[in-house]
Amino acid sequence: MLVILPHKVVGLRPHPKGKQGGAMTKTIFAVLVVAGLMAAPLPQLVPTAAAQAEKKAAKPKKPPTAGMLAMRERQKKCGAEWKADKAAGKIEKGMKWPKYWSACNKRLKGAS
Repeated sequence: MLVILPHKVVGLRPHPKGKQGGAMTKTIFAVLVVAGLMAAPLPQLVPTAAAQAEKKAAKPKKPPTAGMLAMRERQKKCGAEWKADKAAGKIEKGMKWPKYWSACNKRLKGAS
């Protein structure tokens, strides 16, 4: 990788004689930082297949609770109603699924 630094940095005033930290020092420091970052080993960002398999095997899935199972059943029933009502043209103009789901879910919860 080639780093091209400007010959003259705009906005920097030359330092009076005897003072340290001019544009050249800043340029050298920047080059050293870039070189150090390029030489540093990068961590492995993508886990290997073996590591993924270990992770899946180490963490078993929890069985769904009774409430979650009931919610899934209500969602399936409301989804079937939504499709049927939409095909029959019974859905109010402008109504989207989230609003329909909310009303349907309340209705089915109340029936239980």
